[in-house]
Amino acid sequence: MDLGRQAAGIGVLADDTRRALYEYVVAQPDPVSREQAASAVDLPLHRASFHLDRLVAEGLLEVEFRRLTGRTGPGAGRPSKLYRRAAEEFAVSLPTRRYELVGDILAKAVTRAGGGPLGQVLDECARDEGLDVGGAATGLGESLDAVAQVLAAQGYAPRLEDRAVVLANCPFDALARRHTDLVCGLNRSFVQGVVDGLGCPAEACLEPSPERCCVTARERSTD
Repeated sequence: MDLGRQAAGIGVLADDTRRALYEYVVAQPDPVSREQAASAVDLPLHRASFHLDRLVAEGLLEVEFRRLTGRTGPGAGRPSKLYRRAAEEFAVSLPTRRYELVGDILAKAVTRAGGGPLGQVLDECARDEGLDVGGAATGLGESLDAVAQVLAAQGYAPRLEDRAVVLANCPFDALARRHTDLVCGLNRSFVQGVVDGLGCPAEACLEPSPERCCVTARERSTD
């Protein structure tokens, strides 16, 4: 998660004028021109243009160019600059939470199980998700430090301690408190998938603690 970019994107909405423009644009069924937006929130055109373009720069709105008259060819006039809601989602959670990841794993498992027993399929789907994450992190090597780097990007707040990666934050905290066995099991399988995807000789172990995530990635003994 790029916390700086996500926070900056949401932060621009702290300005009352930008927030009013954003709320107007996203409430419309079609892209709107700067003239429409300026009129809707009672702003001079130059101020509306400035704030709309700031929202575009931060990724909250997108731009398209289209002739509103529907005419084409010579004499049809210049296309208008139109604004619409951006497809990208913004969410900032401190500490980081990843509830959508659990939802994705559950949905894949239900689909794959086809009405059969879910337990083993859930673990397989969670590990597969981790394998994808670990496998995509190229160039980091196969060390515990690489595991920590990848899990940091997933919101786990990892730290290296005595041949282990200890995870200070649980991205699934609220769900884990209510459905401990299910979510902690998925969590362990996901972390193991990350470890395996990186090729690191480590094992994801369940080590519950009220002060941190229930999973620790420990280097396998060579004895």
